Amino acid sequence: MPHELTELKVKTVTKPAGDPAEELTADVCVVGAGIAGLSAAIEARKLGRSVVLADALPVLGGQCVNSLIGLFCGVYGNAPEYHRLTHGIFDRMFADLEKTGDIAYNRRHTITVAYDEVVLSRWIENLVYDLGIQVVLGASVLAVESDVDAATGERRLAAVTFATRHGRVRVRAEGFVDASGDAALAWEAGLPCRIPERTIWGSQQVRVENLRPEHRPEPAELVAAIKANAKRYDLPRLEGLAFFFQGRDWAVLNMTHVEAPLEAVRASRAQLEGRAQADRVVEFLRNEFPETFGEARVRSYGFPGRRQTRWLAAVHQLTVDEVRSGHRFADAVARTSWPIELHDRVEGYVWEEFGPDHVHYVPLRSLLAPGVHNMVAAGRCVDGDAAALSSVRVMGPCAAMGFAAAHALDLASGGGSVHEIDLAALRERVHENVDA
Repeated sequence: MPHELTELKVKTVTKPAGDPAEELTADVCVVGAGIAGLSAAIEARKLGRSVVLADALPVLGGQCVNSLIGLFCGVYGNAPEYHRLTHGIFDRMFADLEKTGDIAYNRRHTITVAYDEVVLSRWIENLVYDLGIQVVLGASVLAVESDVDAATGERRLAAVTFATRHGRVRVRAEGFVDASGDAALAWEAGLPCRIPERTIWGSQQVRVENLRPEHRPEPAELVAAIKANAKRYDLPRLEGLAFFFQGRDWAVLNMTHVEAPLEAVRASRAQLEGRAQADRVVEFLRNEFPETFGEARVRSYGFPGRRQTRWLAAVHQLTVDEVRSGHRFADAVARTSWPIELHDRVEGYVWEEFGPDHVHYVPLRSLLAPGVHNMVAAGRCVDGDAAALSSVRVMGPCAAMGFAAAHALDLASGGGSVHEIDLAALRERVHENVDA
């Protein structure tokens, strides 16, 4: 039987004068909820700090969930020892996903970690909720307020206003983390940023299912077929990979190159063009590898994957020579052995692997804006030349940078400066991600 209709009154309203914003206050405001921002927010909360975590997407997880990347890269060192290089957020994550069979370890030149992005998404949401982190989703940086020393020009960020579909949200905080990927916080604060002189291509990834993975082609066979059929299927990228998940009938395809503009209209068009390109990739696979992909269906299209777009001009720009030499910085906060992986040509990319014992580092100075005392960058918007950044923008070192950002702000709390923290104390706190 249907329920009896009860009285429900409806009010007529108009927008209040002055467009008031929701007001939030926290010890730390983290902009960006990808792996770097999540790592920063979670670690800051564990340090007892109140945290606001904001992201332009309507969901948590950033690219690691929503772009269907499908692999954690840069967490482990190279063969044959495969040393674990990054801890923090990954310790509990890997242990929990192992229990449910939603993670797999692939051993080649290094270990990459495949995961079910749906399960990972809920794991992230549950952890953020349980920790009591305040979340603002669908939030783009609109304005940044600063306190500026008239004599020196040095700054402390005071508040950030976000635009959301529900109205403006203003967050006051003692410290800030720019983990936006595109240096959105630094850019809106008027800080100097870097952009590449030509496109560094992103990727439109898709998850396809109903495969027969026992017949999967070898990577070299797949690349050869792409090069032989690129014109027929209008495929601009001539190199690519299909990441199969062990024991499942699905794979994540990383076989496209799409533009990653910073202008709204061009970015929207690039997303549509990227999905059309991905459809042609699926058609190619169905036709050229029918034993594996003949019955393939697209399960989901990720948000456009963006590799390198705009990043902070920091106190120190990490160089490709420092990456190649494995230079160890006194203020190192993250490390990886991931190759130089520069996608600066539409048809392919640079792939420069390192030897078995190689490790390279990211210094705290590459996370810090000159003259700004309470902001730390983390993730792919830290400073490096294009080739150096291409080797440290993957999820292992990005998580380590977020972890370090939380500790740097904690050590600078009470009105101190992230440029003047006790480096010995910081080294002790990030020991597992740098020395262990």
